[in-house]
Amino acid sequence: MSTLTGNAVAADGTRLAYQWHGTGRPLVLLAGQANDHTWWDRTRGDFPSTITMDYRGTGGSDAPDSAYSTPGFADDVLAVLDELGVGEADVYGTSMGGRVAQWVAARYPDRVRRLVLGCTSPGGTHGVERSNDVRLALARRSSAEARETLENLMYTPAWRAANPGPYRVLGAHGMPPHAVRGHLVASNTHDAWEVLPEITAPTLVLHGDDDLLAPVANAPLLADRIPGARMHLFAGARHAYFDECRPESSELVSDFLG
Repeated sequence: MSTLTGNAVAADGTRLAYQWHGTGRPLVLLAGQANDHTWWDRTRGDFPSTITMDYRGTGGSDAPDSAYSTPGFADDVLAVLDELGVGEADVYGTSMGGRVAQWVAARYPDRVRRLVLGCTSPGGTHGVERSNDVRLALARRSSAEARETLENLMYTPAWRAANPGPYRVLGAHGMPPHAVRGHLVASNTHDAWEVLPEITAPTLVLHGDDDLLAPVANAPLLADRIPGARMHLFAGARHAYFDECRPESSELVSDFLG
């Protein structure tokens, strides 16, 4: 499989690292909050052509000490597509990546052929937030305990026992503190409710029905708000359904993309 790596430059001069694996019409894969392209390491090979990127503040990209937002990340996605000369692509975003993908599809409808939104939320006052118990569990424990909590929110105990890791979905290494805060603010302030009806790309909404990190109640909100969207729930799956439920989830996405 061919691989192309390099850097695009955002409008503000930020360098954005990208990775293009395979050939043919690309599927843009967008990772979760405070994660880089390695989020997709177990999954990208399920698709013939994928483009991933390191968000600003992660991986090989620059980490400017400035305001981060999901619309801003969407503009960064377009900078990567422009650098690669890709006019139209399919887009698959999970978690915060699904929030970014909403803005990509709404702002740049001519650049998105089909859209997949996984384990994500419309944000704002309409989004269903995680419970205070989950927030406290992540925030008030030691680093080791918080990691254990996050692993449990991502995967079922049975799957973890059979797949001891390492897990690539628990945060990018080496992020400076301001970038970690910036990603948190970007995700927490996301609100695409008003633009969701403007999305014209055929859309598939995916979610694990035991997801407490991004509650599953967000899935029907998105599916009902985006014209013609379809929805599929994975029974018993948690936030990282795309990892635990392979190959079912990847096959479903591949069939949808056609």
